Amino acid sequence: MYSQGLIGADGKTDEDEAFLAAFQERIDAEQKIEPNDPMPEGYRKTLIRQISQHAHSEIIGMQPEGNWITRAPSLRRKAALLAKIQDEGGHGLYLYSAAETLGVSREEMTEQLLSGAAKYSSIFNYPALTWADIGAIGWLVDGAAIMNQIALCRCSYGPYARAMIRICKEESFHQRQGYEILITLCNGSDEQKEMAQDALNRFWWPSLMMFGPSEGESVHSQQSMLWKIKRFSNDDLRDKFINATVPQAEFLGLKVPDPELKWDEKKQGYDHGDIDWDEFWRVVKGDGPCNRERMRTRRKVEREGAWVREAALAYAEKRAAREAAARVAAE
Repeated sequence: MYSQGLIGADGKTDEDEAFLAAFQERIDAEQKIEPNDPMPEGYRKTLIRQISQHAHSEIIGMQPEGNWITRAPSLRRKAALLAKIQDEGGHGLYLYSAAETLGVSREEMTEQLLSGAAKYSSIFNYPALTWADIGAIGWLVDGAAIMNQIALCRCSYGPYARAMIRICKEESFHQRQGYEILITLCNGSDEQKEMAQDALNRFWWPSLMMFGPSEGESVHSQQSMLWKIKRFSNDDLRDKFINATVPQAEFLGLKVPDPELKWDEKKQGYDHGDIDWDEFWRVVKGDGPCNRERMRTRRKVEREGAWVREAALAYAEKRAAREAAARVAAE
């Protein structure tokens, strides 16, 4: 791995500058960076931060939906929800594995999450109060995730990009699953449609916050775009999501809870009202409706699952010893 030197007024030697220029040339030529390739330390750290945060979000995101497994309104809905939650666990596995190729262990990433040093998406600190919320999570939250993740399939780091291809396929199914729940509710009784509208009212703004602050407020975005870790600005992705989602809300007969939302003929897109970034940062810093509950549950699972990890490790070590002994005997 490349680590930036501390020589010269700007902290870079001529050798450093040459390395960074050559690395950027590879990025600009759309060449994938692979685990054994030399890379700037900042590139590696940015990827670890982003991929681990993404993995943590998949794992924590299982909680609000998991609370509805026993309350799903039918066996069909329960089976579909179980499958979705299982998918999210698999996504976390793919992403932790991708991050491990950068030299960080899964145990280290888990400890960072449990200690609060690492973050996960703020959207999962909001409660799922009704069955309509499960539909809204699939439609809005997974829909917003897809809008961001499709671009990540072209991320400059190979293992991350390849993991995202499969994840996006499954997330697209989750988005349609959530939208179908809301179609059913909106075609049902007045009370069911009111439930759907309430879910949209509560999840709309937190879903827009998922894309992150505007570029002037984002400390990582510009460099990530230069390295092609990400391909679009936060605001561009947010606008694409709004433009795609508003017509879907209209089809459902629901009203987007933004009195300032209006179509701009010139830019062929929607203008939206101001996002409450104070709320966003408050939730990110741990003061959301469910921050403490989410982490309390995650720490409990970590404690109670320790015996499973220990048993699996002991079995793997015993099996490796048997195989080694068999190879010696065969020789």
